[in-house]
Amino acid sequence: MTRLLDVTGLRAGYATVPVLHGIDIHLDAGEAIGLFGPNGHGKTTLLHTISGLLTPTEGTIRFDGQDIAGAKPSAIVAAGLVQAQQGNTLFGDMGVEETLELAAFCPRARDGWRARLDEVHSLFPRLAERRRQRARTLSGGERQMLSIGCALMCNPRLLILDEPTLGLSPRLKGELREAIAAIAAKGVPLIVVEQDVEFLIALSDRLYLVEQGEVASEINRDNAPDHKEIMDMYFGEQAH
Repeated sequence: MTRLLDVTGLRAGYATVPVLHGIDIHLDAGEAIGLFGPNGHGKTTLLHTISGLLTPTEGTIRFDGQDIAGAKPSAIVAAGLVQAQQGNTLFGDMGVEETLELAAFCPRARDGWRARLDEVHSLFPRLAERRRQRARTLSGGERQMLSIGCALMCNPRLLILDEPTLGLSPRLKGELREAIAAIAAKGVPLIVVEQDVEFLIALSDRLYLVEQGEVASEINRDNAPDHKEIMDMYFGEQAH
């Protein structure tokens, strides 16, 4: 299978504080992978570095064979690697429909944008119902739907989601997880960070446990651990 993303020896951090300590991960075309692990151990830093929001101090990030480490975020999005930001980063005074239309800004996204808009509406009917509303009037779950919808409007070749259901009610979490599963079922490659590891196991081909800025374990869905083993991986053998 063709390797779409290959991250090797990646180191990055903030100012003088190192966070990533030589991470290696990869993703093949058509694959979905999940990242899990304790908060504050580097998952978001890893995603931001892949997306160009942070510049690595060492290592390579090859996307479809091209090294994009240190490239501008706009160039990375134009190449098809798109991260859906948390819903609270939207422009609050823009309408739902115009936000989605504006998201198809790069050249590779212009062709077929109307068909993708229909797909987003089918995936998230609430956005179609609220197309005239301003983004700031949406609920937290609806803003997250809009954020993912914007990422889909970019015509991604790889979609990154960082804890898309964080802070949502159980009902909205269920809706978003169903939508994410539908995106994966259409063959869109995914990298998803989620605290619900059982959801990640159902969604992903492989999982990476990230601890202390390193990959502590790689798990294949076919031999995924049970719930107790997952808790032990998170909290240690004495967690029960």
